[in-house]
Amino acid sequence: MSAFLETMIRSSAARAAEARARAPLRALERRLASAPPTRPLRPSPEGFDLLAEIKPASPASGRLASGSIPGLVSRAEAYAAAGAAAISVLTEPDRFGGDLSHLSAVAGAVPVPVMRKDFLVDPYQVLEARAAGASGILLIVRLHDRVGLAAMIRTARDAGMFVLLECFDGDDARRAVEAAGGDPDGQILFGVNARDLDTLKVDRGRLASFRPAFPAGSYVVAESGTEVPADVEHAVALGYAAVLVGTALMRAADPAALARDMISAGRRANVTGGAR
Repeated sequence: MSAFLETMIRSSAARAAEARARAPLRALERRLASAPPTRPLRPSPEGFDLLAEIKPASPASGRLASGSIPGLVSRAEAYAAAGAAAISVLTEPDRFGGDLSHLSAVAGAVPVPVMRKDFLVDPYQVLEARAAGASGILLIVRLHDRVGLAAMIRTARDAGMFVLLECFDGDDARRAVEAAGGDPDGQILFGVNARDLDTLKVDRGRLASFRPAFPAGSYVVAESGTEVPADVEHAVALGYAAVLVGTALMRAADPAALARDMISAGRRANVTGGAR
């Protein structure tokens, strides 16, 4: 496992312990009882979706935006108005500038499902996300053994949430497919991240290498390195149902225009030969 991931795991575990000390599980469950219903992720009948991300910073790109909640909410509203199927919100504070308050603010402002993206290691963090308004979570497969991954997925599904299982190589993909277990309601997604976790550089060749690892008809998301509409077309041609885009949208002077262009490119490519 990369040094970067090991650092993120330790930090996440410490944050989970601190959160549990502030609000024990019973207190969190009381908050869950009054949480609004989740919103399922509904794939577009046009065959392509954009998952648009809110993140103030990234280790690979540095500071991307202010952590101002009004500014982040305004950007998320622009994504949703442009047609994003879901909004991903980074909540990791040290390297990505995120916070759970960003998640709750965005979830309360947009009409589409919101997903917590973080280095989640404890089922408590899944319920913490649900209490903050999330309808889904991203799980990095290699952070968990088989039993732990199953527990994280079960916690999310019991809470009515969708799950994006993020993979970086073929072994991750094999384990993700096994953990999904057939997914009868279509709310477990697979993701292929093109970023190398040792160098933090993007290798888009990973998208082609690992897409065949997932069963036909799976909802598979291309992650990292999507900068322009042509990158979207490439992903669709490889059989991806969606792209998750963060840095390019956070840098864009007009994020709604870029989001619309990416969605249009993906749907055109789907019609002219892309496959889900």
